[in-house]
Amino acid sequence: MNATAGGSTPELTDSPYAWWRLCVAMTLSTIGGVGMWSVVVVLPAMQTDFGIDRGAASLPYTLTMFGFAAGGVLFGQIADRVGVTLPVVISTLALGAGYIAVGFAPSLWLVAIAQGALIGVGTSATFAPLMADISHWFVRRRGIAVALAASGNYLAGTIWPPVVQHFTAAYGWRETYIGIGVFCLVTMLPLSLLLRRRMETRNSAASGAAAAAKQAALPLSPRTLQVLLLIAGVSCCVAMSMPQVHIVAYCGDLGYGVARGADMLSLMLGFGIISRVASGFVADRIGGVGTLLIGSVLQGVALFLYLWFDGLTSLYVISALFGLFQGGIVPSYAVIIREYFSPQQASTRIGLVIMATILGMALGGWLSGVIFDLTGSYQIAFLNGLGWNLVNVSIMTWLLLRSRQKPGGFAQAAA
Repeated sequence: MNATAGGSTPELTDSPYAWWRLCVAMTLSTIGGVGMWSVVVVLPAMQTDFGIDRGAASLPYTLTMFGFAAGGVLFGQIADRVGVTLPVVISTLALGAGYIAVGFAPSLWLVAIAQGALIGVGTSATFAPLMADISHWFVRRRGIAVALAASGNYLAGTIWPPVVQHFTAAYGWRETYIGIGVFCLVTMLPLSLLLRRRMETRNSAASGAAAAAKQAALPLSPRTLQVLLLIAGVSCCVAMSMPQVHIVAYCGDLGYGVARGADMLSLMLGFGIISRVASGFVADRIGGVGTLLIGSVLQGVALFLYLWFDGLTSLYVISALFGLFQGGIVPSYAVIIREYFSPQQASTRIGLVIMATILGMALGGWLSGVIFDLTGSYQIAFLNGLGWNLVNVSIMTWLLLRSRQKPGGFAQAAA
């Protein structure tokens, strides 16, 4: 059915057009996701070029993560007002300018500023805002659609590192960055214009009424629910960060070499894609809270296994399991937001939760390093991750149990 100018008919939800729009969103997320991974790959070359130590060379990555966290909220607010196209266009221009600027930057500080203010912020619009936008175009298959949109970030982590490494070795990291900037501009700008259509107001109003009914059935206010989701987001990602941030160093300490650890990280991300897709099917049947609870419990199981097994083969197996267990956690937050909050606030609220998860990753990576420095072992760091994971499990369990005390709660979210 043809859409009216500036809007669409309700029949477009779960339609062929919605799936086509999802493909565009995944492509944008995969291309724009380069901002999360490129600086990690060029870090050694950048360190040599500037003649700095490893700690100083890590500063651009840290600022990139902060920019990503803040940008998700900023672009989410814009998307809630005018749609997702403008945020993606702005982010594309920021990515292009950021990569080209870093390619010509004469000092580390200029690199770090460009990474945070341009590349980190630019990349953020290709994650949370796109997930929120896709959630408007699906009802029956919202869980799988959001999960697929979120998978673009992991696809970027699978595709971009070897590409960046190849061109860095062949032409240099500066030339590679300039090339990435031009590639983002050439590919992402046309793709962003394909997302100009917006969901019709009356359809959003119907979704908002359904969300308000479920919200009213809960024994807590919208603000309290948002705060609980923020705490849960920090907690689950502090736990998640231990293997993701330190598995390479852990393998080096055990004598297996950092290359083995890099292989395990790649394996983890690959199985994370499978997990995200599978979690979408689960969320469409039992709702976001139940899906998140399952993922958190299984993530805790994998962390527990790291405590008991440190053989090379067992670490490969556990790393694959960890990726398979945790990949669906972050998309579940977006599903929960869409189930219990107004569609007009979706991008902002999802951006806030994604910001919490990014801050959790940053906090967890730092805490694990501090614990290792104090104890000389990662065992306590794994236990620390388990403790934070228990906080997340407790929040989700409490929400699930309390909602079942009244009709229309989380237990019926997928109905």
